[in-house]
Amino acid sequence: MSERSGVAGLVCSACSRTFPASPDEPWRCPCGAPLELAAIERPPGEPPGDPDRDAGLWTFSDLLSTPREVTLGEGWTPLVAVPERNCSFKLEYVFPTGSFKDRGAATVLSRAAALGVDRVVEDSSGNAGAAIATYAARAGIDAEIYVPAGVKESKLAAIERAGGRAVRVEGSRAEVTEACVEAVDGEKAWYASHAWNPAFFDGTQTVAFEVCAQRDWQAPDAFVSPLGHGTLFLGAYRGFRALYDAGWIDRVPTLLGAQAAGYAPLAETLHGDSEGRNEIADGIQITEPVRREQILAAIAETDGDAIALSEDAVRTELDRLHRDGFYTEPTCAVAPAALSVYRARGVVGPEDDVVVALTGSGLKT
Repeated sequence: MSERSGVAGLVCSACSRTFPASPDEPWRCPCGAPLELAAIERPPGEPPGDPDRDAGLWTFSDLLSTPREVTLGEGWTPLVAVPERNCSFKLEYVFPTGSFKDRGAATVLSRAAALGVDRVVEDSSGNAGAAIATYAARAGIDAEIYVPAGVKESKLAAIERAGGRAVRVEGSRAEVTEACVEAVDGEKAWYASHAWNPAFFDGTQTVAFEVCAQRDWQAPDAFVSPLGHGTLFLGAYRGFRALYDAGWIDRVPTLLGAQAAGYAPLAETLHGDSEGRNEIADGIQITEPVRREQILAAIAETDGDAIALSEDAVRTELDRLHRDGFYTEPTCAVAPAALSVYRARGVVGPEDDVVVALTGSGLKT
């Protein structure tokens, strides 16, 4: 751990170079690889028999590297059995800003606050930007969010009404990131990136902690989630792995990703090019995920998979979700749509115990 405010230092995921925790810390290693939080140096103890849900994500503080500085009471989203689909839905859209990104925003802004950062910069298609801006407002930290020019007005309003400065960028989602990175490097700003900042994954791993706690410390057979930059997918893997290493669960679930056709680099690596373009699932239109190799390693280690879903399949699934009472945004419909495909292919058996993440609220569309 770093000596600065008890905040974990950083270590390169590729070359193992270390960096002390600091408001001037780099957002990536000079070698170009993503950074990670330094390993926790305390034993995890026993699973909490009666979890203190009022502590939110920090119910599991023994497994986190980020101090609790900024919170809106996030976490402990419902886990709802859906017998007609033979699975359970983890309602990640039941969060202060309407998406699972609040998990990572809480830990990223907590780290920023602990380090004394006074301004953060992020790029996003909408949900992460709204979350970062909202938690920055709670922390009293200025936020600048780079977004696509065509960002949904509901998400733009969430950023601006929290006091965030939205910078619209013409072009692809990748070009939004390029413009943001140029600003970060030019202004020496603190990059609160949901893809690059390792504190974000410290928060998203708590989805796995909650799922297992809500199931009396029994891991599911499989966990299905949307997959763009992999912030929830990789976070879930890390969380399940941490619980397994601590001896709290007896297996790591199979990790199954759902990508949008035409924006599916991981699925295409595994299965070849996808057909068509899925424009409705705008939240996962990522062609160059920062942590690509880490995601592929998690898929391989858990005997998992990633597939691409067509726009028609997502529209059909979205209608079904809404009729069943789950008012989600289009992007998260890729996950239950993918479960149907995985079952048809025999990747998921008829009796397998499956948890599916529903990641964003329909109120944001």
